[in-house]
Amino acid sequence: MSDAFDVIIVGAGIAGSIAGYLLAKEGLDVLVIERGNFAGSKNMTGGRLYGHSLEKIIPDFAEEAPVERKITQEKISLMTEDSAVTIDFNAEVLGRHPQASYSVLRSTFDQWLAKKAEDAGAQIIPGIRVDNLIVKDGKVSGVIAGEDQIESKIVILADGVNSLLAQKMGMRDELKPDQVAVGVKEIIELPQNVINERFNLKNAQEGAAWLFAGMPSAGKVGGGFLYTNKASLSLGVVCALSGLDDSPVPIPQMLENFKEHRLIAPLIKDGKAVEYSAHLVPEGGLNMIPKLVAAGVLIVGDAAGFCINIGYAVRGMDLAVASAEAAAQAVLQAMKQQDYSESALSEYVRLLENSFVMKDLKLYSKFPHFMENSRIFNDYPQLVSNIMTRMFVVNGTENLALRKKIMQEVKKVGIMHVIKDGIKGAYAL
Repeated sequence: MSDAFDVIIVGAGIAGSIAGYLLAKEGLDVLVIERGNFAGSKNMTGGRLYGHSLEKIIPDFAEEAPVERKITQEKISLMTEDSAVTIDFNAEVLGRHPQASYSVLRSTFDQWLAKKAEDAGAQIIPGIRVDNLIVKDGKVSGVIAGEDQIESKIVILADGVNSLLAQKMGMRDELKPDQVAVGVKEIIELPQNVINERFNLKNAQEGAAWLFAGMPSAGKVGGGFLYTNKASLSLGVVCALSGLDDSPVPIPQMLENFKEHRLIAPLIKDGKAVEYSAHLVPEGGLNMIPKLVAAGVLIVGDAAGFCINIGYAVRGMDLAVASAEAAAQAVLQAMKQQDYSESALSEYVRLLENSFVMKDLKLYSKFPHFMENSRIFNDYPQLVSNIMTRMFVVNGTENLALRKKIMQEVKKVGIMHVIKDGIKGAYAL
């Protein structure tokens, strides 16, 4: 191992490995330090990758990467304790190259991506925790891991949502409860043919992505998710940290209740739980993004808060890839100029501003605040369920015109509430 490196990257997740891959390809001396025993060993993401940004870096990556299934079905459900109303979109366009998305198991996918970085020339050292950063004359000049100090010209922080290194550098504040959520997930093994039958999939290459609101998070800000893998399901619940302190249902119980729901239980019947995990999820959007650059250091991926949750789609991995690409480009330019100052590395911020990363984060900047409305997770799932009940239950009693049935249910929530929430939701999206 060299005594000094051009770049040290902390974290071998998607952002860290992509940055390492791109920089090593250009001949830089790159060290990637991973706290886990191997890349992906600590990653619990529950697991969908929108492939467009990775496709630009590794064309046709899905032909060699250990992806699980290509998503060809989108489902969204509003759930109460005893009902579910589901929107189902099944279309060939969802799986069309190069905009396809995939379910992934990060423990295997991250290992493949780290190997790509290693093959490009990066050195990857697992099982090491970085405790602090070396700072000389106001510039980050390496990392401190236990008793070892390893110097570098630039450090890239890709150490996840709870980046204590960024916090120690004063680049971001301590996480606030309304900025993050807790996700809890199970991997449930089922035979491929059973998954195909239960989700109406043609083969083991096709997959479904399913998001749920209402009952899964016990009426708190959050929801449920389900992704089909080749021979397993990723099933989980996410709940905002701010809602857990007064929730009568702890999040592990939320997952158990979710599994027992009349919609979910038949889908996981006879499945074997082979993994149970929990992790923090960035949920604050644009408002939680820290200072991204200082002299000698950049922040990428989840550590930078790059995640978008707009109810019908949850994105993080494609933003991680794009942020790592922008960081790599900024680092290469700084290397040519031999200038590692904050001003020089701010090219990273400029590149992000011109990419879909910041444009999308700005577009949906109001959505996290909109989602704090408790009616979204309590009143509206019940409202939709009640309307469906009145539409489809025939019991011989006096009938009403459909518009009157709907208005009777809307009045229970409050007409003005519905109108105002609709307008706010439209602006947030």
